[in-house]
Amino acid sequence: MNSSLASRFAGKVAIVTGAAQGIGAAVARGFVAGGGAVLLADRRKDQIDALSDELGSSAAPFVLDVTDEAGWAGAVAHAQERFGPLTHLFNVAGISEAANIEAATPDHWERIMAVNLTGPYLGCRAAVPAMVAGGAPGCAIVNIGSMLGLRPTAGFPAYSASKAGVVALTKSVALHCAASGYPIRVNAVHPGGTLTPMVEAVLDTMPGDRAANAARFAEKLPMRRLGDVQEVADAALFLASDAAGFITAIDLPVDGGGANRE
Repeated sequence: MNSSLASRFAGKVAIVTGAAQGIGAAVARGFVAGGGAVLLADRRKDQIDALSDELGSSAAPFVLDVTDEAGWAGAVAHAQERFGPLTHLFNVAGISEAANIEAATPDHWERIMAVNLTGPYLGCRAAVPAMVAGGAPGCAIVNIGSMLGLRPTAGFPAYSASKAGVVALTKSVALHCAASGYPIRVNAVHPGGTLTPMVEAVLDTMPGDRAANAARFAEKLPMRRLGDVQEVADAALFLASDAAGFITAIDLPVDGGGANRE
C-alpha cells in the first residue's frame, strides 16, 4: 500500500454502521488499513465480532439499532472510551424492499424510512457535538445514499424517497457545520448497480437464470458492468480523508454512470 494511504487515518476514530457486511465492512477495513480505529456498529453481533477479530486492536464491535437514539449515545461513548475523540462517521446501514405505491403499506414505508433516513439523522445528531467537543481537526461524515435517491424508479417509492432524504440531510448538516465553523465535512456517496448484499438478495429471488438477470441489470448501466462494494468504499474513504479537505455537501454517484443514463 502507498505509504500516504497507509497513514491517512492515523489517529482518527470512526463509527461505521452496517459494518457486518458489504460496503460497511469494506469501509471499516479500509479505515483500519489507513491507520485509524473503528467502532463496528451493526445488529448482527456474530458478524461484527468476527470482523473485529480480523481487524485486531484497532476495531471493536458494538451492537446498534440505528433507529434507537439511546443506542447512538452509547455507540459514541463507547468509541470515545475505547479509542479517543470521535472524528469520523460512516452512515452505511440501510434496507431495501421492493413495493410500488399500491403495494407499499404504511408499515413498509415507516420501516424503510426509520433505517435509511432516521438512522443517519440520529447518527449525525449524535456525532456532530461529539466531534466538536473532541476538538480534533479533519472530521468527516459520509452518508451512503443510492442512485435511486437521484433517479427514482416505480418499484421502490419508499426506498427512493428515503435516499432522496439522505441527499437533503447531508447538505443541511454540511452547511450547518460550515456556517458554525466546525471542522466537520459532510458528504454523500450514491451507489448504483453494485453487487451489495441487498442487490445479491434481489438477484437470488428473481425468476430465471441468476447470471442472465445480473447481465441484464449491468446492460442498463453506461459502463455495462456491475460495481463492487470496494469501489463504493474507496469513494467514501476518499471523501473522509484530508485529500478531500475542501469538499463538503456533495453527492458522489458511484454507479457506472447509471444516474445519467439516457
